Amino acid sequence: MDKYSVILPTFNERKNLPIIIYLIAQTMMHSNLDWEVIIVDDNSPDGTQEVSRQLQGVYGADRIVLKPRPGKLGLGTAYIHGLRFCSGNFIIIMDADFSHHPKFIPAFIKLQQQHNHDIVTGTRYSTTQSGGGVYGWDLTRKLISRGANFLALTVLQPGVSDVTGSFRLYKKHVLEHLITTCESKGYVFQMEMIVRAKASKLSIGEVPITFVDRLYGDSKLGGSEVINYASGVWKLFSCI
Repeated sequence: MDKYSVILPTFNERKNLPIIIYLIAQTMMHSNLDWEVIIVDDNSPDGTQEVSRQLQGVYGADRIVLKPRPGKLGLGTAYIHGLRFCSGNFIIIMDADFSHHPKFIPAFIKLQQQHNHDIVTGTRYSTTQSGGGVYGWDLTRKLISRGANFLALTVLQPGVSDVTGSFRLYKKHVLEHLITTCESKGYVFQMEMIVRAKASKLSIGEVPITFVDRLYGDSKLGGSEVINYASGVWKLFSCI
């Protein structure tokens, strides 16, 4: 039987974590799936790790696996760290802030099983399928996101409609291989992963998702990440 390991990077997600874990658990159990959640917490000062331990008492330490780190070391390295502790043969990466709803996970799994995809990625911007979208952002942020995605699609031609999406399902051995080749550590990491996957001629499927702005806490995307994104597009264009 397939097992699905969900890697959740966290920083100050004390309020969101119980909600997202409950929804993941309900989704997995309703679909009769074998699952676990690997919480990679970057030394949150808000009590995220304490909440994680309480959730272990509810769902079991075999389902909720807490693997903290000493500080904020980058999104890409969070997945590298979490992958070391995954026992599933499929890996799901998603955000812990409720911007990704676990209700889409069964659709990811169904598409993967139908086509034996190496990767299934959620898309906010599909032009061939309905159902995707972004909610909770103002017009300026939507335009910036659309523009950034259009830039990457035009320059890199990655073969997917949402280059920076961070809600994905991977075959474990595929993720293990790709993650060792990636050089980016921040938000550019997601884009590099999908560009390298295309260069390796891996099979990639897309599922339309709705992205909802976080329920609690502050966005971790700042001006420096926007600059890193632009330079990351150029670097990937030059090197891959």
